[in-house]
Amino acid sequence: MLRNEPIFPANRHALYEQHGYSAAIRSGDLLFVSGQVGSRPDGSPEPDFAKQVQLAFDNLMAVLAAAGCGPDNIVDVTTFHTNPEAQFGDVMAAKARVFAVPPYPNWTAVGATWLAGFDFEIKVIARCPIQ
Repeated sequence: MLRNEPIFPANRHALYEQHGYSAAIRSGDLLFVSGQVGSRPDGSPEPDFAKQVQLAFDNLMAVLAAAGCGPDNIVDVTTFHTNPEAQFGDVMAAKARVFAVPPYPNWTAVGATWLAGFDFEIKVIARCPIQ
């Protein structure tokens, strides 16, 4: 029987413990990554939107690395935006840096009215080698 394995990036376990969830759960070769936001080391939102998006991607990469995989393993992306029309350019620029060449993962973008003080969040599903 498959057991779910929690994954935590280095130096951020306390943040997840405080809120009662895992950064990601590995189930077999699938990795389900919780929504990652552009939080500074103390957990507060980065006020500059472009930097907040980049931090969210950086935090995502840290979770993937903790699971032994990377952006090439991502198959499904969902992003949440508080003002999609105004934010799309910054999001696309950050996304293009991470997913620079095909094949691209599938992607769903969702407008949201509340992201706990953040303006952008990204969650993914990845297929990663079992370690």
